[in-house]
Amino acid sequence: MTTNTIDTTAKMRKAHQDTLGGPEVLRVIETGIPAPGPGEVLVEVRAAGVNPIDTKIRAGGMWLVPPFTLGWDVSGVVAAVGADVSRLAVGDEVYGIPDFPHLAGGYAEFVVASERSFAPKPSTLDHEHAAALPLSGSIAWQALVEVAQVGPGRRVLIHAAAGGVGHLAVQIAKSRGAYVIGTASAAKHALLSELGADEVVDYTTVDFATAVRDVDVVLDLIGGEYEDRSLATLRPGGILLNITNPPAADATAAKAEAAGVRGVTVDLDPNPTRLTRLAELADAGELRPIVAETFPLDEVVKAHETAEAGRTTGKIVLIP
Repeated sequence: MTTNTIDTTAKMRKAHQDTLGGPEVLRVIETGIPAPGPGEVLVEVRAAGVNPIDTKIRAGGMWLVPPFTLGWDVSGVVAAVGADVSRLAVGDEVYGIPDFPHLAGGYAEFVVASERSFAPKPSTLDHEHAAALPLSGSIAWQALVEVAQVGPGRRVLIHAAAGGVGHLAVQIAKSRGAYVIGTASAAKHALLSELGADEVVDYTTVDFATAVRDVDVVLDLIGGEYEDRSLATLRPGGILLNITNPPAADATAAKAEAAGVRGVTVDLDPNPTRLTRLAELADAGELRPIVAETFPLDEVVKAHETAEAGRTTGKIVLIP
């Protein structure tokens, strides 16, 4: 059934870029509201998360070529549905990852994407906090639960444990019964303990590669030399999860094999079932997304500057 509750000849605002470069290439423009096609929904965006992948693509393009609008973390309300949409209806509060890795454009007042990009929003979270969860929570869940099969008693080391992915990964691993060790600066230790971390290592004063031993799983959210040093912390047969550099998948696997462990690169494959599991965990009080700062859409440049400073605890969120 096709249902429209808004005038799609009306205009909306979105953050757009015509060229690659620094945060200054982002500008807010006015454009038409897109109409959903078959299998698609139009979502009125109430909040949109900012992720490291956004800043990397803005600056370097990676697999995408401008002009485009960024944004893959969205929470909002279904405003219209296209033909053959069966799970969602106009008025539903939803959250999700619009058409990743293709561009759908979540930094906007409205976004159109496939129905499978979305799931019902966690009922206990407002839109700001729900927008902090989809992409970061999904990659953490995919890596820890689906790939590493983290369970009771497993020792899990999470780097950048207070960051956008890290703080969710700590809670997901803890919800599975794991013993969780995080690396973070001292100022963030109290928060990580509150989120369930059993140990926190101050990477600014302690070498985690010598302080941590016999872990079953390392979730590497930093990459570079952290990957090499993390191998020493794993017990034989352990697993190193790389999500920061998918092109290096073969090199990661080879280094890990030489060290007697497994090295697996996790490429996000979004699905609504995973979003539903994350929502259930949030509504059960076991997963709390942290929003470090919110910015109006007009301050998208400042939001990216803040994100690139690399000192954020939790997530940065845009409010269209």
